[in-house]
This record gives sequence, C-alpha cells and structure tokens, in this order.
Amino acid sequence: MKYGKTRWLIGAAALLVLPLILQSFGNAWVRIADLALLYVLLALGLNIVVGYAGLLDLGYVAFYAVGAYLFALMASPHLAETFPAFAAMFPNGLHTSLWLVIPLAAMLAAFFGALLGAPTLKLRGDYLAIVTLGFGEIIRIFLNNLDHPVNLTNGPKGLGQIDSVKIFGLDLGRPLELFGFDLSSVTLYYYLFLTLVLVSIVICQRLQDSRIGRAWMAIREDEIAAKAMGINTRNMKLLAFAMGASFGGVSGAMFSAFQGFVSPESFGLMESIMIVAMVVLGGIGHLPGVILGAVLLSALPEVLRYVAGPLQAMTDGRLDSAILRQLLIALAMISIMLLRPRGLWPVPEHGKSLARKT
Repeated sequence: MKYGKTRWLIGAAALLVLPLILQSFGNAWVRIADLALLYVLLALGLNIVVGYAGLLDLGYVAFYAVGAYLFALMASPHLAETFPAFAAMFPNGLHTSLWLVIPLAAMLAAFFGALLGAPTLKLRGDYLAIVTLGFGEIIRIFLNNLDHPVNLTNGPKGLGQIDSVKIFGLDLGRPLELFGFDLSSVTLYYYLFLTLVLVSIVICQRLQDSRIGRAWMAIREDEIAAKAMGINTRNMKLLAFAMGASFGGVSGAMFSAFQGFVSPESFGLMESIMIVAMVVLGGIGHLPGVILGAVLLSALPEVLRYVAGPLQAMTDGRLDSAILRQLLIALAMISIMLLRPRGLWPVPEHGKSLARKT
C-alpha cells in the first residue's frame, strides 16, 4: 500500500514539474504537452462511445468543432461586428466566463451527440461508421459555408481575436511570475488542461464501475442478450453518444481559447481518424491504455518533425520532410499493431488468462 502511494506521489510530482523542465528547452515543447493533454481529453470521451459501448464513431471531431466554435463566438468580437442588434446589447462585446463556457460546451456537444445517436440506433459496424463519418463531414462543411447569407462562422477565414481563459482574475494568456519562477502562458494552460484531464479520468473511472458502465459493456459484448436482460439499449446508446460528445465539446472550447483562432481546417477527417487510432492503439476500453495512446500519437508527429529534417538532408532534399514524417508515423503505427494487436496497454483478461493456466 505504501509503495502504491509513493508511486502516485512521484507521478503527481512529475506531472507538476514537467512543464517547468520543458519550458527550459523552449515553449514549443510545453505547447506539445498542452496539445497532448487536449487529445487525452478527446480520447477519453471517444473511449466512452467506442471502448465502453462498442459503437464505432468516425465523426467525433464534429463535437470538438462544436465546442471550439461555441467559445469562439462567445469570446470574440465577431458577433458584435456582424450583428448591430447584438452590438447594442453588448457594447463591450461578449466575454464569457470559463465557468459558463465549460458546462455550455458540454451540454451543446451532448445535444449534438444525442442528435447523431438517434438515427443510428439500429446500425452497427461498418454502416454506423459511415453514418458517423458523414455527420462529421456535414458539420465541417456547415462551418465552412455559414458565412452567407448570414455571417455566423466567418467561413474558411475562421474566427480570431478569441479571448484567453481567465480564472479568478488570472489571465492565462499572459506570463506569470510565481515564487521567482517565470511561468509562460503555455505553462499556465498546461495546468488547466491537466486539471480537466484528471477530472475526466475520475468521471470515466466512476462511469466504468457504475451500473451504466456495466450496461454499456453488456451492449458491447452482445446487444441482443443485453436487451433480453432488461437493459434499455436505446437510452444507453444515446447516453453513450451524449456523454462522449460532452468531453469533445469541453476539449474544443479549451482548444479555441488556447489557439486564439479556429477555422474549419482544424476539424477535418484525419483529426477524427487520429483520435480513433489513439483509442485503438492504446487499448480499447482501458483508461491507462487510452491515455498512453493519446500521448504517444499526439506527441510523436511533433517529435518526428526533428527527425525528418536530418533525413531529408541525407537524401539531398529529394524527400519532402512533411511526407517523410507521415511515413514514419505510419510505420510506427503498423509496427505497434503487428507487435501488440490488442493495443499497447490492453484490458487485462482475468477470466481468460485464468482459464488458460488451469
């Protein structure tokens, strides 16, 4: 027990000190850690849908976009500049508090999640994947074209001048000096994202051990048997879509505040596929595995950026560094799936392993 507590304390201390160490090498490395935490939050939400309920969702990035654009509209001068009536009501602009944005982003994304889940209740496998993929593309196309006749999203130009997050008077968009340490803006965002990730892990763990979580897993294993046992599969599926989508909405809102700019290009199909890959490669349904997969796949492309450059120089510039980086990522993913087909950190199969031993 003491060893377990010591391990948790060491892990907590490492997470707290990590951005300070990375900051000494440059803010770019802290920024990579920030984005990795956002992807962890996204992967935890998708794991509810794919890992717990067994519903393949290839349009998860749509909820990410919904949360991002919600915060962008509520914390930028775009609405006041576009609509005179809105400017008359809020002459100084609408600068929404974080405590209002997070629940609003979660609820709006959950609504869209239930909206996606409603027509797909009887679909499974490939058919469900195609429908969810189409939903994600529809949201992106809407965001790209809602600049006329009424300019709501500013179309492909995107929305800028988005406010940074402010907590108890502390502006995370500005550096802070604390106990002699200079904490950059990206470092302050790191601690905010880390807090949200820890809260999300607790929620996911409680859901997994609850009656709702067991009902989701029963549907994942055999939907007909679950229905025969009295589980309301319709409501459970809708709840899975809505609950998973809420994580994406919160993550999108934080991404919008962190970047200060959003555009439809950030929410393409490849983003959605990457989030699914994080869950699958890490270990479907296993929280530590999902976190590991999200950290590796979000940080790996940035780390390989420093490897692709020298390799390009070795070939006298014949290979484009961006293409070479994608090739290295693909080779790494193929190697992982060949060596660890159930993921890097899969769910322990207690019953099956015991049966094999006996």
